[in-house]
Amino acid sequence: MNSTLSLSSLFSSTNARALAAPTFIVLILAMLVLPLPPFALDMLFTFNIALSIMVLLVGLSTKKALDFAAFPTVLLLSTLLRLSLNVASTRVVLLHGHTGPDAAGKVIEAFGHFLVGGNYAVGIIVFVILVVINFIVITKGAGRIAEVSARFTLDAMPGKQMAIDADLNAGLIDENEARRRRAEIAQESDFYGSMDGASKFVRGDAIAGILILLINIVGGLVIGLMQHGLSLADAAQNYTLLAIGDGLVAQIPALVISIAAGIIVSRVSTEEDIAGQMLSNVFNKTQALYITAAILGMMGMIPGMPNLAFLLLAGGMVWLAWKGSRKQEAAPSEVETAPVAAVESQEASWEDVAPIDTLGLEVGYRLIPLVDSAADGELVRRIKGIRKKFAREIGFLPPAVHIRDNLEINPNSYRITLKGVEIGSGEVRTGSFLAIDPGSVATALPGVATRDPAFGLPAVWIESDLREQAQAMGYTVVDPGTVVATHLNHLLTQHAAELLGRQEAQALLDHLGKSAPKLVEDLVPKLLPLSSVQKVLQNLLTEGVAIRDMRTIIDTLLEHAARVQDPHELTSLVRVALGRSIVQQIYGASSELPVIALDQGLERLLLQTLQAGHDAAGMEPGLADALLERTQASTQRQEALGHPPVLLTPAVLRPLLARFLRRTVPQLKVLSHAEVPEGKQIKVTSLVGGAA
Repeated sequence: MNSTLSLSSLFSSTNARALAAPTFIVLILAMLVLPLPPFALDMLFTFNIALSIMVLLVGLSTKKALDFAAFPTVLLLSTLLRLSLNVASTRVVLLHGHTGPDAAGKVIEAFGHFLVGGNYAVGIIVFVILVVINFIVITKGAGRIAEVSARFTLDAMPGKQMAIDADLNAGLIDENEARRRRAEIAQESDFYGSMDGASKFVRGDAIAGILILLINIVGGLVIGLMQHGLSLADAAQNYTLLAIGDGLVAQIPALVISIAAGIIVSRVSTEEDIAGQMLSNVFNKTQALYITAAILGMMGMIPGMPNLAFLLLAGGMVWLAWKGSRKQEAAPSEVETAPVAAVESQEASWEDVAPIDTLGLEVGYRLIPLVDSAADGELVRRIKGIRKKFAREIGFLPPAVHIRDNLEINPNSYRITLKGVEIGSGEVRTGSFLAIDPGSVATALPGVATRDPAFGLPAVWIESDLREQAQAMGYTVVDPGTVVATHLNHLLTQHAAELLGRQEAQALLDHLGKSAPKLVEDLVPKLLPLSSVQKVLQNLLTEGVAIRDMRTIIDTLLEHAARVQDPHELTSLVRVALGRSIVQQIYGASSELPVIALDQGLERLLLQTLQAGHDAAGMEPGLADALLERTQASTQRQEALGHPPVLLTPAVLRPLLARFLRRTVPQLKVLSHAEVPEGKQIKVTSLVGGAA
């Protein structure tokens, strides 16, 4: 019973596939040692020819090199198969070649007689020509392409990895897609590196084919003359034709495999296979077809030329060009213009009052393909990803982005609007790529200099053929859709407080109410109106605090709302409750917090100002200027040290300083002592109003 189970498990489909490759290699090695009958040689040579044709057809149907990632291994195994067949056929030729031309099977006989007419001189010439074509032209060229491709692929890997990280950080792709792209980059590098080495097998196979042919001819003549008593003419006729047939039956599949290798490594990855690329790039150019037909027609009218062949081919070219031009003319004619309806004068109504979109994206007419949902525009998909990323990181779902074309702006421009007001704009070039200098690139690229619209980094618009070169030089290269999507994502984060309207706040509470209904019911409207809760959330978002932890926020409001109704005071209390989250958002898991602190003298002045009933607007001008100047200097020193710019103040001063410094030093975060969780060590690296 156990033996039956083990045998069934051994020959299961999964194990059979795992055993296929080792079995194939063992059979190849066996052919090097064991003698094979002529019929077995016929079957194996036929299988070798079928394998080479199948590999060529698969190579023609691939859309990118990684679609046939097993090709280097197939190339090695097919080379080993040909060499083992050469050894097996050589054994049969030398042992039984004196019996006649079919001594090594019908396949070798057919290649030795019918393909070269039974003339061994012609056979040798044809064999040498095939070897030259395979060895010098195809294999050498494919090997060089694979070598250069492997080098550029390795050089471009850091830039491609940075582009993937940029898309991941911008929310354009998720972690699974990023992992898949990284694996694809590694596989591409491995593939071209393997192809560079595998091409050496084909080159060695061609050299081995020449040596085997010479050995078969010389060895056959010696054996025929000395062992079997044949005449020189009979020995040359038998053994030379058998050797040539053996060489041709191996070299023709080798040539087919080499062509497949050249096609795979030389093609440019697109959404079309080789046939589609050739038809679209060559035979769809009607002007080139007409000119070619005219040249062939003139050559066909020259006396002494093969007129019929030239004129027939010229006529075929004219017919192809005419069919292509008819197809191109028919495409725009299918678009019918709708008749313009007569505009009737009507009374104004409330329907004429169009609501303003909360979020809008207006694009010039050249950018319409990026946002055309019917054509699966890439920017539409990325905007959906941005909204999902915003909801996960910030804590609420932003309004939908309404996209429309605007013929009044530059054709390559776009505008991002918030409640009808422009908050950002930029210009992108379709068909080009934006190479962004992250600050470590020393070599300039040819192109149109500009700046990244999201962060203002120096950049340059480059042609698509410079993309890999730019990535290898350290640039972050992104396409036009990514430029617009990154800019939109940056602006959404900046204006998160304005995006949280009354409707979004209510939807957020309704969402929390599904899991904790009693919590929401006890707060709104029993203790606080919805407007106060919305204001607290907006205050948090204005200061860059995410509102994902709504349970803690609601718990804190429930605890203090009975005695505190002011939204600003409630915000300070909520910030204390969220202190651990706020600190982690700034410093990560670090236990040491390098901060900027206030000089004691400046701190006393600010406390006196606050006790006198003055807010930031009523601060003495001299004090305000000094505070601003010294805070900016301390912030710059903190950034130079590689620390996040954070100002640590007493709790009573934090709201005053946060509102005052928000516009002038937006990158500075203001924390109070009460917001720092226990277990964190504070390290003062700079003083505002005193020495550093």
